[in-house]
Amino acid sequence: MPLEGDHIRWPLTRGVRGSFERGDLFEVSWLQASCHGFTHLDAPRHMVPGGATTTDLTLDRVVGHAAVIDISDVTPDQAIDDTLLASRGGHIEDNEIILFRSCWDEQRDWHTESFWRDAPYLTRDACEWLLAKKPTAVAFDFPQDWTIRLLLDGEVRPIAEHVSHDVLLRNGVTLIEYLVGTRALSQPRVFFSAAPLKLLDADGAPARVYAIESL
Repeated sequence: MPLEGDHIRWPLTRGVRGSFERGDLFEVSWLQASCHGFTHLDAPRHMVPGGATTTDLTLDRVVGHAAVIDISDVTPDQAIDDTLLASRGGHIEDNEIILFRSCWDEQRDWHTESFWRDAPYLTRDACEWLLAKKPTAVAFDFPQDWTIRLLLDGEVRPIAEHVSHDVLLRNGVTLIEYLVGTRALSQPRVFFSAAPLKLLDADGAPARVYAIESL
């Protein structure tokens, strides 16, 4: 997701200091935004008191080979359970990145409330199935917890209801959230990078995420 202002969930302030028209030698853009807005990753500290921060994150956890789970036939408000994942994820190997391909951004515009309120979501048994694969990270192209939609109304539910955060993040699995453009993926395995900004001691960080398919 590009970092844009006026988003329904995340305020973003952007400015420029300096003006060539006024004779300044250079201009300097500046930005103020949430570390958990747009495409980003979560460190355990996000929901675990005293948990690991971005300082503790090594790149081999978020950069490397990724197995793609294709669930591009999902429907609005569909509960994605362990049975579905087992039928689509037989190629997943232990200790690698898992990348979801739901193409949800083609069903709903991510600038609108319906992207969040109508989204498919993971069940707890789906998250436990993912955890059993021992992934270093899981990347989502849809709002993966049902409770995320409630944040639009200012309602914050207990962590046990944020199932991907409770089951995966609290067990050390990095969450990479809010990808778009996964329709471009055509292979079940890709080289994947979600290297974050090197922001130390933080509970999350923006990331420039991309995948490379073999030729």
